[in-house]
Amino acid sequence: MLSASSLVAFAATTDLNRARAFYEDVLGLELAEQDDFACVFDANGTELRVTLVPEKADAGYTVLGWAVDDIDNEVRLLGEQGVEFLRFEGMEQDGFGIWRAPNGTRVAWFRDPDGNTLSLSQ
Repeated sequence: MLSASSLVAFAATTDLNRARAFYEDVLGLELAEQDDFACVFDANGTELRVTLVPEKADAGYTVLGWAVDDIDNEVRLLGEQGVEFLRFEGMEQDGFGIWRAPNGTRVAWFRDPDGNTLSLSQ
């Protein structure tokens, strides 16, 4: 039914300008539009709407993730932009905070300014 339709992803923010600076300047996403309700970004063909909310609840899980070709390089580049990668107790992560899943996928997590957990995977 929806397999031929485009996905729209959502993330919440309490401050549109702060979110815009992070997603546009730090993550490098192209801003498509901004109004009083949301910043809309082009995330490689997927629309990402970072929506203004009065209060943001902690999701407790990853809300957005990017599949990348070279996770080591992306972690390094984001680190140079001031992004801090998360470490989780009980998970073996390398010096960069990258965890290797049993299937070999490598994953690193970080947060946006609103505390949304984001990830990179390879």
